[in-house]
Amino acid sequence: MTDNNDKKINQSIIKAFELLDAFAEDKKSWGVRELAQKTGYNKSTVYRLLYTLSSLNIVHQNNNDKYSLGSKLFELGNRVSIYKAITNLTNPPIKQVALDIQETVLLSIIKEQQVFHIDKADSLHGLKINTSIGSYQPIHATASGKLLFSFLNTFEKENIFSNTTFEAFTTNTITSKSKILSELEKIKKQEYALDIEELEPGLVCIAIPIRNRKGNVIASLSASGPLSRFKMENVSNYIHILNKGVKNIEKAFYDFESLP
Repeated sequence: MTDNNDKKINQSIIKAFELLDAFAEDKKSWGVRELAQKTGYNKSTVYRLLYTLSSLNIVHQNNNDKYSLGSKLFELGNRVSIYKAITNLTNPPIKQVALDIQETVLLSIIKEQQVFHIDKADSLHGLKINTSIGSYQPIHATASGKLLFSFLNTFEKENIFSNTTFEAFTTNTITSKSKILSELEKIKKQEYALDIEELEPGLVCIAIPIRNRKGNVIASLSASGPLSRFKMENVSNYIHILNKGVKNIEKAFYDFESLP
């Protein structure tokens, strides 16, 4: 019985998880050679496994040809302890922003050339935005997407333009490259983005950047609500409320980086 069950075990999966288990707080990145030495597997096996894991975004190949854990682990949601640690720190300030701004609030990053939502607090007004933690939205038709898009470098921008179909979701969706680039330039200068019925009729969103210790934009904080409640003259007030939340979220990220 035991022998039959053992035959059902996929050895490649076991080896892949042994590789992943090597990534730790004191050793966040590995080269192929040193990981082969660590695990006892030959270099070709380690390279093949890392290549597969990289294609799934489970690991990420850095500029120095070393590998670190990738964003796919975040997508596994609350089953991943690192994800729990982040959301436990960021959710209180996000909920406070939702209370203050009285709209649905989302914390988002760029993943696979789309917007990926990692935390959310719903509006008390009862309007349910059709997004959830772990869901994706198009980068060109959302305030969060356009904001994060605007802070990418030229190579990253061109990569998105080369690999993305910019679908028109409403008559307000910007789909031409020249117009998108013009919009991104404006967003980067003013440091906030608006989506006025670009993804969904009747829906408005405003987003501002979240930065790390080095000042690099790593995420966005956005508020979404119905067009009937959104007033252009209140944009500065929306930004003020979001900025208060961003300061607390950035502190939460700093605290996370300092966790033992």
